[in-house]
Amino acid sequence: MARSIADAGRVTLFPLLHTWPDVYGMVAYTTTGHFGDTAVMGYIPVPEVPDVSLLDVAARHLTTNADRAACASWALCTGWSARLVKKVGTLDLADTKWELEIDATTAPKEQVYGHNRLHVGRFSMPDDELMDRARTLLPALAD
Repeated sequence: MARSIADAGRVTLFPLLHTWPDVYGMVAYTTTGHFGDTAVMGYIPVPEVPDVSLLDVAARHLTTNADRAACASWALCTGWSARLVKKVGTLDLADTKWELEIDATTAPKEQVYGHNRLHVGRFSMPDDELMDRARTLLPALAD
């Protein structure tokens, strides 16, 4: 059984193109730990979309040095940027309970946006209405 963590706090949900040219997934970014030193990024399960491996997506975006630390840095930059620069389909929730079924834990070579560690995996919120709302933000799937 996979390890899970749970907490509550600010959650940013955003669509992410994860398989070129037209497969989008919905991703959540939040923090936990002492002063948010651990970032949490997870995919929201959507029936029509394959599960998103965020570290694999990161590796595909890096031209060289696609080690786990570099992938962690890319993912942290993506989550942080989605929170700061809102685009269509982004939802920012001020105080929300959440849970992550952890697929992997890694760390950047050095602190990135205040984060020393990153957990990635399957993200959920106990509020079914919020989960449904998150899924409806996903752009229409290409034919």
